[in-house]
Amino acid sequence: MIHVVAVITTKPGQRENVLTEFRANVPAVLAEDGCIEYGPTVDADGFGSFQTRFGADSFVVIEKWRDAQALKAHAAAPHMTAYAAKVKDLIASRVVHILSPA
Repeated sequence: MIHVVAVITTKPGQRENVLTEFRANVPAVLAEDGCIEYGPTVDADGFGSFQTRFGADSFVVIEKWRDAQALKAHAAAPHMTAYAAKVKDLIASRVVHILSPA
């Protein structure tokens, strides 16, 4: 299994706009062969100093894929290209961590 943690930081005040486009794309991603889990997450409230926050302009995508081939196919999928085009001017940075179980 391949795990992905993608940290998306939007330009100031654009997180909800990007999340709207992201959520619209989720059903197509979940239907991809090899997709096990795919969804956006934001900072949880109520944990005080125990937590390191990503901040109001960031969200984290948690993904699980059957194998590397499924993840590579996902990256090249037409709906991902369309999503990227819709949000490219709203994104400040994107950091993608691709991980294997330890």
